[in-house]
Order: sequence, then C-alpha cells, then structure tokens
Amino acid sequence: MNISHCRSRFPKLPAAARLIFFIFLTGAFNVAGVAQTGPAVVAGTDVKIHDVVFKTIDTVVLKLRVYALPRNKRSRKSPAIVYYFGGGWNTKNPPQFHEHALRLAEKGMVAILADYRVKNVNGTSPMESLLDAKSAMRYVRSHARELRIDSDRIAASGGSAGGHLAAACYTNDRFNDAGDDQRVSAKPNALVLFNPVIDNGPDGYGYDRVKQWFPDFSPMHMITKGFPQTIFFIGTKDYLIPVATAETFRDKIIAVGSGCELHVYDGAGHGFFNQPNYRSLVLPKVDAFLQRIGYVR
Repeated sequence: MNISHCRSRFPKLPAAARLIFFIFLTGAFNVAGVAQTGPAVVAGTDVKIHDVVFKTIDTVVLKLRVYALPRNKRSRKSPAIVYYFGGGWNTKNPPQFHEHALRLAEKGMVAILADYRVKNVNGTSPMESLLDAKSAMRYVRSHARELRIDSDRIAASGGSAGGHLAAACYTNDRFNDAGDDQRVSAKPNALVLFNPVIDNGPDGYGYDRVKQWFPDFSPMHMITKGFPQTIFFIGTKDYLIPVATAETFRDKIIAVGSGCELHVYDGAGHGFFNQPNYRSLVLPKVDAFLQRIGYVR
C-alpha cells in the first residue's frame, strides 16, 4: 500500500479531545463505581462518557473512561473494546484513542480508555503497567452486567507499548495483581493492534527492562492455540518495530489456527495511525474487521 510519508508524531488534539483529557486528569467526574449521575455527552453525538475507578494503589487512583450510546440506543449486551495508550510504559497519554473510541461507540460498541501506571509518573516498571492492564480487563468483564456489555465480546486495543499490553493481556498467564479476582479472565476476545511492541526478546523492544520476566512478558513468544482474531497495523518506516517482526507475529498466529490481518503502510512511521490523514484510512479497516467478527453491523 503506497501512502505518502508523514512525520511519526501525534498531532495536536482538537478542542473536544483536550477538554476530555482535562476532565480525565482533573477527575471532574466525581464517580465511585459504575453508577454515575450526569454523564457528559460528546458534542455533536449521542455518545455519553463517564469515568469509573477500577483500581487504587495507595494514593494512585486508576480510571476507565467509558464511551457508550444511551441504553435505549444500543444492545443490552453490547460488544466492548478496551484501549491502552502508548508511551514505552514511560509516559501517559490517556486520550490517545479518543477518536477511535468515539467512532466505535457511535456504532453501538462500548469503548473504554484505560489508565495504567507508567515510569515517568509513578516510578513503576513495565510489569506494573501490565498488571494494571489486566486489572482493567478483569474489571470490565466482571462488571459486564452494569456496563451492559457482552463479556464474551471484549476486544483489546493499543498502540506501541499499549499494543503490547493489549496482546499480553491474552498471552500472559503468569503475572497478576494480588488484589485481582483471578477467577475472572483478563483475556480479550479480539485484538486491534497499532504498531505494538510485541517482541520483547533479546532482539526486540525493551528487553533490558523486562528480561527478568522473559519470555512470559513477550507476546511474540507466548502465542498458543486459541489466539484471538487480530488486526495489526504497521508502517515501513517504523523505527521500533520492523515489518518483518509484524509478519512473524502474523505467521505464528496463523500457524496455531487463528487469524491475523496485517496492514502495512508504505513510508509510515511509528505512531502513524493517529495522524488525521492516516486515521481516515485505518479506521474503516478496523470497522470492517469488527464487522467481520460480529462486533459491529
């Protein structure tokens, strides 16, 4: 696919997204649990958003931002998708998938932006990021009735390190937060991955930081039969994830009897998927994938 090259950095957020990010960071939604009065409506849409506290560690409060149509405009058991922002397990960018979440919520899914601990804010390692990601998945599944979602149709998505977390929620069985109810599965039922750092081996990304947990920490090395249906986006100019790594990941998934759509964008760099000119190309492919597996009509 020949697509003109553009810089691999995220664009400035539009005003609506900046407002949502402000609310996310300041905790302007005073909530505790799923039930909340007065959710905000995203301007120009029917989508409502509210925050849910899913985990507290000492003074750190982690939230989910939930996007959904009003109850009378969606299924009683809607499919869901949980998004994890990128940033090398170092930096926070909670609104990174605002446009993605809003689009799928308008199509009847429940879309969720998950927060998690990172090094530059919380002084944590990639392991804490993974533990929080799995806690978020368990929270969503265990509160499926209140959130009005189908617990058997919960996808996970993310970019870069967030893509790693989405995939590792499925591949990693060994590491779990001691406070989690491990009777509840943290495994997503489908994966939507944007230049994910899925190889954490000696020749992959972040090995020096995660080698004590290798190979369990690395999705590339833990692919087994039953792997969820996956769509994977990558650019030929990605400086972190070679196209060959994406192709190997795809081939391993196919080898165990599952499916993986790989979309390669010529000249695109790391993080290309959220730049407006690429996003307009990527999101319809996400729609088609989710339609094919029965998540959207």
